[in-house]
Amino acid sequence: MSLAYLCRDCLHDFEGESETVLTRCPECASSRLLAHDELHDLSIAHIDCDAFYASVEKRDNPALRDRPVIIGGGHRGVVATCCYLARMKGVHSAMPMFTARRKCPDAVIIPPDMHKYSTVSRQIRQMMNSLSPLVEPLSIDEAFIDLNGTRELHKAFPAKTLARFARKVEQELGLTVSIGLSHNKFLAKIASDLDKPRGMALIGRKETRAFLAPRPISIIYGVGKVFAKKLRDDGFSTIGQLQNHDPDDLARRYGELGMRLAQLARGEDRRRLSVSRPAKSISSETTFNTDLRDFETLSTHLLALCEKVSLRMKQQRFVGHTVTLKLKTADFRSRTRARHLTLPTQLAHVIYETAAHLLQREMDGTAFRLIGVGMGGLEETTVDDPVDLLEPAIARKAAAERAMDRVREKFGPGALVRGKLYRQRRNENVSSPRTPDTNSPHGDTD
Repeated sequence: MSLAYLCRDCLHDFEGESETVLTRCPECASSRLLAHDELHDLSIAHIDCDAFYASVEKRDNPALRDRPVIIGGGHRGVVATCCYLARMKGVHSAMPMFTARRKCPDAVIIPPDMHKYSTVSRQIRQMMNSLSPLVEPLSIDEAFIDLNGTRELHKAFPAKTLARFARKVEQELGLTVSIGLSHNKFLAKIASDLDKPRGMALIGRKETRAFLAPRPISIIYGVGKVFAKKLRDDGFSTIGQLQNHDPDDLARRYGELGMRLAQLARGEDRRRLSVSRPAKSISSETTFNTDLRDFETLSTHLLALCEKVSLRMKQQRFVGHTVTLKLKTADFRSRTRARHLTLPTQLAHVIYETAAHLLQREMDGTAFRLIGVGMGGLEETTVDDPVDLLEPAIARKAAAERAMDRVREKFGPGALVRGKLYRQRRNENVSSPRTPDTNSPHGDTD
């Protein structure tokens, strides 16, 4: 039996005997040598940028290269992401900033720059699209790609095409990616976490069940903390225990999810790539340095968030049907309120007026530590808001906002500032905002 080899540095590929597995490339002596008997046959990949936000910041500021970097802001905000040096100190995404500072006091803390990260993400996505028409974005920094049938186009088998892609990203953009390659999406996603950062890992068909058997049930997509505890209470802690259990009994116990568990435990995943994956929502939120309870101050922060959401919708050519207001009280209790619009919109003043009405109804003396706003029910658009056509007062506001957009586009986002926001900037009382989720609620969490 022979093994197929691929050097991820010089891209040399060759065959070798399985009795003696080589650890270095015979051409360039690199240790980044892949060896697998199904190397030429696997075509479903999951590509994940390594510590994306932090890596972009380190690329743009070489002085940060050997420093732990945390992307976030404010004493009471949370960590958006961090580099691997910070992770070695115990810092992780969604950790409160005060905890992150305590664990890694020498970290450099940088507010997120979503415009910059989105620009780089689009560059990487363009490179992916040149590999295959079947690319399914999951978030700003990860995607599935199906390379089946591309061998003739690239004059290479999929693993080699992906290694060439990873090298191109590193050389042209100064960033690294980790790649998982397998025969379905479920396994490709697992594989991309096996060799981080700057890694590439394969899970073949023949090894699937044996590979999964000792793994914890928590790696199965859809098994969160609550369901994982229930499974453990029922005697299931490893995937192997699910493999050996009667699938019909799993279905009786857990319904449709039980049937899904039985399939994934055996490494079976028939999902195809969803190429036209629409954005689920666009949202922005911010955490205050001190709790706030008065409507005027809260609504000012809300207006700033509505403008951010509106800008992103306009840039991505979306309109939305549902405005959602998010509040978090001083004791960490969440309140979520939503309103469905008669006509979809992307205009900041419409989003704000709707969200402000929802906020007014929550003014019961409660102090809030966080406020956020989001637009759901998104759909692509090629025209301005239909709301422009309704009545003169609304049309005048819409025209004024479009004019402001044109000025900002020409002279920069700070060229025009609403009076309400100008007063806020003179007396800032808020940490740098986090802007989660465009295509997914996740991103840059590897």
